[in-house]
Amino acid sequence: MNLIIRTEHEKEFNQIYDFVRIAFETAQVSDGNEQNFVNELRASENYIPELALVALVDGNIIGHIMLTKYIVQDLNQNHDVLLLAPLSVDLNYRGQGIGSKLVMKSFELARKMGYTAVVLVGDPAYYQRFGFKSSVDFGINCHEIPAQYIQACELVEGSLDNVFGTLTF
Repeated sequence: MNLIIRTEHEKEFNQIYDFVRIAFETAQVSDGNEQNFVNELRASENYIPELALVALVDGNIIGHIMLTKYIVQDLNQNHDVLLLAPLSVDLNYRGQGIGSKLVMKSFELARKMGYTAVVLVGDPAYYQRFGFKSSVDFGINCHEIPAQYIQACELVEGSLDNVFGTLTF
């Protein structure tokens, strides 16, 4: 398998929309709106084109990931982090490390751009392999979503040591 991971191109946005929709039809957890969320993130000031990646095999999209700017809100200050959402892999390629490669490549690029931490809403059993822990362990809370699904990962060790606050979705 000749896997290529690169940034998404604007001409692929409609194809990515359909890809994310179809990928989440067979996901264990989905609200059915992930493809719309991708478009909302892309249209926002938080979109980072360099951190929106596709995985390709033979020119076909088999995976997609986005990291966008996000804020942990504290009483005294805001802390900049990245939000990983969503991660999508074609059903026929799941379990082959495509998702892991997308996560690792996005983290590598994020570090090079100076970002130090990532948060997400997702399955702890899957994301712990990348260093994600409950955000509560870092002093980061969220009131809208059960705590076990809100996770954080330091891209730079110690980057969340003095970060306390709330995520709002």
